[in-house]
Amino acid sequence: MSILSPSPARVVLLCGPSGSGKSLVSARSGLPVLRLDDFYKEGDDPTLPLVAGSSDIDWDHPGSWDADIAVTAIVELCRTGRTDVPVYDISLSARTGTEAVDVGRTPLFIAEGIFAAEVITRCQELGVLADALCLSRGPVRTFRRRFLRDLREGRKSVPFLLRRGWRLMRLERSIVARQTTLGAYACDKDEALGRLAAAAVGRRPARISPASSPS
Repeated sequence: MSILSPSPARVVLLCGPSGSGKSLVSARSGLPVLRLDDFYKEGDDPTLPLVAGSSDIDWDHPGSWDADIAVTAIVELCRTGRTDVPVYDISLSARTGTEAVDVGRTPLFIAEGIFAAEVITRCQELGVLADALCLSRGPVRTFRRRFLRDLREGRKSVPFLLRRGWRLMRLERSIVARQTTLGAYACDKDEALGRLAAAAVGRRPARISPASSPS
């Protein structure tokens, strides 16, 4: 009698503006989580983009993030249940080591981060995507939550956090629009948790936005 190997896992990509509650929703879901922020480039990388008219690194631009390594990790988790990922210190803008992520035999896990939408199409093409969600709670609420979190964690200097926070508050609607154009479904945390629960038991979501390239 042959022993069947477990079915490959699939991933839910969870995106949304910084501070929109991705980590909170991920924790409440009870599912294994891959932190996509650990795939940021290091602060001395010459390819890092700058904020227009400023010397600040634009950490909210997809060019500050290594999509290729992130996709490799997602696919390896889906196919083997385990992968090694960088450990990234945001306050230092540097990778400080590596760690193993093991999702075991779970049929579903979450990959969350502000750039998750950037890899929706690739995950679809590779056959590992279960759903793609974009959290949105409103620019003012997101600004407050993001600033208090980043201040508490000492992520960057206060002047940098204020400049970044003000800029992202003005850009939030366009950020959400871009991520939905890339194929993510915009929702609040309660709907996101409902869709995650449905995906965990193998039910198809009510709607998956078709992924397409932004104009």
